[in-house]
Amino acid sequence: MGRDKTKNQKQAREAATRVAEESYSTVPHTFVFHRGQVGKNVGQLMLDMRRVMEPFTARSLKVRKKNILKDFVAVAGPLGITHFSIFTKTENTVNMRLARLAKGPTLYFRVAKYTLIKDIVSSLKRHRMHEQQFSHHPLLVMNNFGVEGMQVKLMATMFQNMFPSINIHQLNLNCIKRCVLLNYDPVSQEVEFRHYSLKVVPVGMSRGVKKLMQEKFPNMSKLEDISELLMKGVNLSESEAEQDEEHNITELPQVYSGRGNMMSQQSAVRLTEIGPRMTLQLVKIVEGMGEGSVLYHSIVSKTEEQIQEMLKRKETHLKLKEQRKRKQEQNIAMKKEKRDLNNKRSLEGIKRKREQEGQGSDNEVEDPGTQEGQAPAEESEDEAEYYRQAVGEEPDEDMFPGAKRKHRPGKSPNPCKKRKMSPGKGPPPHDKKSFKSGDRGKKAGGKQFGRKKILEGRSQFKKSGGGKKFVKREEKGNRFGQKKGENGKRFGGKKTFKGRATTKQQRGSGGRKDFKNKKGKS
Repeated sequence: MGRDKTKNQKQAREAATRVAEESYSTVPHTFVFHRGQVGKNVGQLMLDMRRVMEPFTARSLKVRKKNILKDFVAVAGPLGITHFSIFTKTENTVNMRLARLAKGPTLYFRVAKYTLIKDIVSSLKRHRMHEQQFSHHPLLVMNNFGVEGMQVKLMATMFQNMFPSINIHQLNLNCIKRCVLLNYDPVSQEVEFRHYSLKVVPVGMSRGVKKLMQEKFPNMSKLEDISELLMKGVNLSESEAEQDEEHNITELPQVYSGRGNMMSQQSAVRLTEIGPRMTLQLVKIVEGMGEGSVLYHSIVSKTEEQIQEMLKRKETHLKLKEQRKRKQEQNIAMKKEKRDLNNKRSLEGIKRKREQEGQGSDNEVEDPGTQEGQAPAEESEDEAEYYRQAVGEEPDEDMFPGAKRKHRPGKSPNPCKKRKMSPGKGPPPHDKKSFKSGDRGKKAGGKQFGRKKILEGRSQFKKSGGGKKFVKREEKGNRFGQKKGENGKRFGGKKTFKGRATTKQQRGSGGRKDFKNKKGKS
């Protein structure tokens, strides 16, 4: 028993979910948003209209400044949105547009008056508004929309399609918690918009019985018997006993939520306004979604001739547009064909060039071992190669005059390129003053020109053309006076003796004598 019950419950739950999804996708959905700067009060009016359209609307829809109408149209398709309610504000008026996706029509209304929910709730002594009321769509009630006129019928159809349709034979009365009332005034051509909360209470009983059924026990300390409470209803305030008349008393076909609301019993239907409240005036009707021909305008009226002229002008414009579109498609196809032809020609040229290069290389190359760019081998080269293989050494240049010297593997036969030095890193420029002749200079990485091997018994000093003294020493060839030795003395420094002249004329000979004396002492 338990398993069958659980299985039946799962099946019933799945069936209810499937039916709810199907019904949710078939009912109309509405986007309520604003365009441009509307201000604080109009923004609150927009939020109040979202509350009216719940649960089939986007309550937390975010609108940014960079969004355009095409963005909402692109999102509306996947979400199943059928209508737009757009609020705008100018310097003088507040406007509301009702649009049917995706091909229109669009109705333009001027909001003559409006009142927010917070203002209506603050004016009521007892208001009835809770979250459970917004879990079901409101009941639409329309009045005086049977007046002749194309704009009135179109307006009534638009309002009807914004709310889900109901089947009175399958309707559950407990789902009706709110009511939207639309009243058309043919004299002023204005539509009154009202939003009410609905409550059903039993009738035909005294105020005391109603109080007991609502579990609100009055003070009976001054009563001798409970019959006095049921018959007279004493100690009850007038606000607790609302007078019901024939216009709001009806017989319930179903059991309605609330104490005493039984089937086939008379109950009173009470409405409490919860807002918002608006007074709308129709301005114009446009055929498309924000664009198209004007079907009705309340301010500007046109004759039949003007309408026909406008239609002809529009037809001409559509024909020109179609011609431009057809021409653009032809240009695109022609450009594509030309591009494909150029690609085909280029591929054929590349293929032809490769074939020619392959034939030329087959005619030129006789020896498969010959390198690219190398001339055909001669007889002397064959003999030189045979000598290398037999002896294992390179032959002399005089032995095979026509043979070329074989390069080592890994090296190219082409001459080496000179290494380019980056600026600032090359060898220092030649100093003409420091050498006797212009051919002498210091090569990068080599020795200095003009240096000779010092023989025994010769002086280590030699005067150069520039007047500077050079010396060949073992320590990297440094100049005297530029590096200190281990004892802190400079190499090649002259030692001056007391009593001797140190003039320029005596510096050359004196230096030699001093060195000889120093050498002799050592």
